[in-house]
Amino acid sequence: MDAVVIAAGEGTRLRPLTSTRPKPMLPVAGKPILEWNLEALAGNGFRRVVLIVGYRKETISDYFGKRFNGIRLHYIEQKEQLGTAHALSLAEGEVGENFLAINGDLIPSEKLISRFLSCNRKAKSENSICFIEVDNPSEFGIISLKGNRVSNLVEKPKNSVSNLANAGIYSFNSKIFDAIRGIERSTRLEYELTDALKTLIKKKEVHGFECDGHWIDIGRPWDLLDANEMLLKTMEFKKENADIEKFAVVRGRVRIGRGSVIKSGSYIEGPCWIGENCTIGPNCHIRPYSSIGDNVHIGNAVEIKNSIVMNSTRICHLSYIGDSIIGEGCNFGAGTKVANLRVDDEDVRIEIKSELTASGRRKFGCLMGDKVKTGINVSIMPGRAIYPEAYVEAGGVVRNTIYKEKEE
Repeated sequence: MDAVVIAAGEGTRLRPLTSTRPKPMLPVAGKPILEWNLEALAGNGFRRVVLIVGYRKETISDYFGKRFNGIRLHYIEQKEQLGTAHALSLAEGEVGENFLAINGDLIPSEKLISRFLSCNRKAKSENSICFIEVDNPSEFGIISLKGNRVSNLVEKPKNSVSNLANAGIYSFNSKIFDAIRGIERSTRLEYELTDALKTLIKKKEVHGFECDGHWIDIGRPWDLLDANEMLLKTMEFKKENADIEKFAVVRGRVRIGRGSVIKSGSYIEGPCWIGENCTIGPNCHIRPYSSIGDNVHIGNAVEIKNSIVMNSTRICHLSYIGDSIIGEGCNFGAGTKVANLRVDDEDVRIEIKSELTASGRRKFGCLMGDKVKTGINVSIMPGRAIYPEAYVEAGGVVRNTIYKEKEE
């Protein structure tokens, strides 16, 4: 059985993080989202995966190559972003009669996919949807059931009698391609996979199965921190060849990559992930649920709390980073502070597609794109975004979104 992973989109709601990489390549707990996805497929015996790529496709193909974890990878480019149904249609003729399809911005567990496949086999289903129960149905595609058949599918309903959300994992046969050929563009001018599914639902040809195991959909910036925490709680770490100096303290489950140095006086609390060839300290505090990439330098008297820090970033002495997502190759001037709590104690709001959006989080720091530089003693207010290659002058206070200045 083949699998199709739809990984062609940019993820505009996650800018500036996706300004330089496709959403499925955002790192969570030390690995890109798509790597977690492929590992779950490999664990269920899949040996061939068709990857539908598009936006910054080389980022994906250069990272994974033609084989990954025992899986042969076949890439198909979606040259125009014409929607999920159009993306899936490109796999016609490249997959067998029955295949699994999954959105590339999900992090499902191996157990969840195993359970879904088992339910399909038992029901002898031709086309089916994996669903999960959610607390916020207005943010998902919601299905209704009659027995184990799907009777309706509504996208992001304002008022819903069901809390069964489409998990973005499907089992299909060739009928889905016929259904796609029969749909028209949506109001977003895209061909939506949900519209094709509705065609099959009307014919009573779609089953729905609830499955156990962790699952998270990465749709908004704060979902990355939720996923990072969820995964770090459950990961098992093997001991690697790192240099932990005398008087450095490492407590709990902490992964420290090969070639990394933890200098004296540093205090690291797990669970957290530290990549390869990092220099941490002296006298740093790395708090739980922090994920630090490869070749990162964290200087004297720096505190990192519940954050994702990507590869090759330098956070110089006397800085604080809390509840933030920091891109690759950034440089923090000494004394840079990221505030993660509003003085009025209200939920932090984040700018998404030019609109301030409530995050539902009391604590959230900043979103920082790649190669951002800050001068000394910069203060960044909660929920602010800084786009790639921008520079914040010494002593500056970031109260609004910062973009790179255009060259004259």
